[in-house]
Amino acid sequence: MEKTIPQDIIERAKFGTATKEDALKLLEVPPFELFIFADELRKNAVGDNVTYVVNRNINFTDKCVGDCGFCAFKHQENYFLEVEDILNKTREAKETGATEVCIQGGLLENPNISFYQKILSSIKANYPEMHIHAYSPMEVYHLSRASGLSVENTLKRLKNSGLDTMPGTAAEILSDRVRGIICPSKLPTQKWVEVVTTAHNIGIPTTATMMYGHVETWEERIEHILTIRDIQQTTGGFTEFVPLPFMPYNNPIGEKMIAKGQYATGGIADLQIYALSRILLNTQIPNIQASWVKLGKKLAQVALNCGANDLGGTLMEEKISKSAGATNGESMPVEELEWIITTAGRKAVQRNTFYEILSEDK
Repeated sequence: MEKTIPQDIIERAKFGTATKEDALKLLEVPPFELFIFADELRKNAVGDNVTYVVNRNINFTDKCVGDCGFCAFKHQENYFLEVEDILNKTREAKETGATEVCIQGGLLENPNISFYQKILSSIKANYPEMHIHAYSPMEVYHLSRASGLSVENTLKRLKNSGLDTMPGTAAEILSDRVRGIICPSKLPTQKWVEVVTTAHNIGIPTTATMMYGHVETWEERIEHILTIRDIQQTTGGFTEFVPLPFMPYNNPIGEKMIAKGQYATGGIADLQIYALSRILLNTQIPNIQASWVKLGKKLAQVALNCGANDLGGTLMEEKISKSAGATNGESMPVEELEWIITTAGRKAVQRNTFYEILSEDK
């Protein structure tokens, strides 16, 4: 079958300069042709290794003053973990071989920066080798306002207390039109950009995410990815890009969609997102992560042939997606992660948070 992807788009993609117009045109080509092209770019960029990290999620509270219409996590159990509880979970993570703990929580009504610093310093004092990946841009922004500190000073205090990297969550879709509908009190697009850019500039790398499949358009999804690319070209601070399909259950935005017969995205659209992410971010962000929690194990495996090269972490526990109706599990053992990778015909490689190789499947 004759290829239908224009040669000029192929060339721009190879050099990392594909445009919004290019991406929209790529949505018109047969999906499997798009997937093959993205997979070729993946192979050229990172080879046939598929990475994963042994880690643990620790959501220290579900108490939150936010009004996000997509959230099913807020006040579900109304719990709050003390530092000792977090240390116990970190100890359990270390005993399973974890190299990273990912710590996030809801937005407390009166957050105290000393508490956030104590979490970090206590983990470092007891488990100095454990990588701390913590606090979303929204948490940092909320904390800075409550503490009367600039975003930069807030981040410096957290870094000095032991913060290694930050999750690039709270991005949702970087469009103020969309944010005004789904999360009106959350930090606006430019503030999200400011927080992550400041973090990068003071030596705190972050991930980048995109939660799609609710009220946004394809154009807004593409613009989001290009915003991430623009930041990366300036700072080089993103370690990975993680597309996250919206979970439409048990939350107001999802309930409205379901009432209209809409169920977020189908599998083909999910894979198109992964392919476009690889194409638009080529030469800029080498690591595209497929979320097995959101996609499910089998579709995440397919995504490895559509531009993705990472399966994320073992997690140990996962509360946020589960509360919104995800049914793919809260934890996955290393053996199963490696099985998913090897049965896709790829090589399983354990990494750390910085994508440095720790061990390889033989």
